Amino acid sequence: MEFRYLGNSGLKISELTYGNWLTHGSQVENEAALASVNAALDAGITTFDTADAYANTKAEKVLGKALKGQRRESLEIFTKVYWPTGPKGHNDSGLSRKHIMESIEGSLTRLKTDYVDLYQAHRFDVETPLEETMQAFADVVRQGKALYIGTSEWTADQLRQGQAIAKDLGFSLISNQPQYSMLWRVIEAEVVPASEELGISQIVWSPLAQGVLSGKYLPGAPLPKGSRATDKNGGANMISAWLRDDVLHAVQDLKPIAAEVGLDLPQLAVAWVLQNPNIAAAIIGASRPEQVTNNVKAVGVKLPEEVMQKIEAVMAPVAETDPAKTTVPAGRPS
Repeated sequence: MEFRYLGNSGLKISELTYGNWLTHGSQVENEAALASVNAALDAGITTFDTADAYANTKAEKVLGKALKGQRRESLEIFTKVYWPTGPKGHNDSGLSRKHIMESIEGSLTRLKTDYVDLYQAHRFDVETPLEETMQAFADVVRQGKALYIGTSEWTADQLRQGQAIAKDLGFSLISNQPQYSMLWRVIEAEVVPASEELGISQIVWSPLAQGVLSGKYLPGAPLPKGSRATDKNGGANMISAWLRDDVLHAVQDLKPIAAEVGLDLPQLAVAWVLQNPNIAAAIIGASRPEQVTNNVKAVGVKLPEEVMQKIEAVMAPVAETDPAKTTVPAGRPS
């Protein structure tokens, strides 16, 4: 495993972060989830990402159980706040002081830890003054319940506004967690340049574009049984936009490029993401331990420029690059 600094901080995290969105507590049985976490630990992954909203708090519980007995100081545990949790009442979502202060307590209890290394605003809250949100995060840090603060899917302007207030309060935003892959590149034009200016790194989710970049979905062929695309618990909805023939043909055209550098398609997809110097880590999920073991082979891979150019030629026609696609919820979800 290799490690990178997270933003303009002294915190190092593993280049691959294990995430349990859409898996633990919902799509994957607990025993399989525990086996996947153990595979991540065996592979040298030290960074684990979750959120209170994943499976309505169940994912945090599974992760807390899976990491029980590990040396806490050797791990980096991340979670998030914003989306509805619990009974989903009128104050059970957003980034109000009330929801943040209550949510951090719940997350720490479920994760069985006294602190998280990174506490992240899971989206931007248009209904709460940003000053209120940042003050609550500052207090969470001062109380020792989170060591660092980050965001997820914030725009360049939101990152600038948030960082300015954070600095006035004596802390810094050090990370943003956006979607990023060969197919979804909306952060490149605005978010990445702003982040480099502000000392913020990206921890990116869905580097395999919900599994499409694994190559297992073939144009004109039935969906593989048991795949995310057939899962009615949420996976099918997330992946459906990429199941177009032009996308699937492009992915198949990546196979000889991957073979040229001794990688399979999932490894190539992860390695491609990690070529961006503003990326601190790529989040990988798993329903089986062998998926973790396979993806770890992308760590430390340096793709030659000519290979990057070949990938660009294949994927540019089907990739989404519009920065306006970084969407901000119109209001708090309920």
